[in-house]
Amino acid sequence: MTESPLDPIGAKLFSTMPFADRLGIEVLEHGPEQVRSRLAWDESLCTLGGGVHGGALMALADSTGAVCAFLNLPEGKQGTTTVESKTNFLRGVRSGYATATARPLHAGRSFIVVETEIRDDAGKLVAKVTQTQAVL
Repeated sequence: MTESPLDPIGAKLFSTMPFADRLGIEVLEHGPEQVRSRLAWDESLCTLGGGVHGGALMALADSTGAVCAFLNLPEGKQGTTTVESKTNFLRGVRSGYATATARPLHAGRSFIVVETEIRDDAGKLVAKVTQTQAVL
């Protein structure tokens, strides 16, 4: 696994998703066992109450999970696409960073299932996401 304050090699994987770049998602760590990234609180990503919009958090989880799935592709396969995603929101993010950690639950020939936790700067669980990625 590669880990640093910001992971430049992992950032190349995320660069294939321009929307992730537009949101400002930063890669912290990448490897087949775990992918970590973060999204900084920014007023432009918030709802009326000042919390990061759920859609932005879901995009963080989906992007992080997609890279995790990609790193677990069976030999000879080219990519993945999200076919199902379920999110449970537990608390808001009103400052600092939302940090996503994605881990594979199942890496098969047709589908890869990834679980992603999003935590705030205090380490409190913000959201739990389970997604299924179809192998292309």
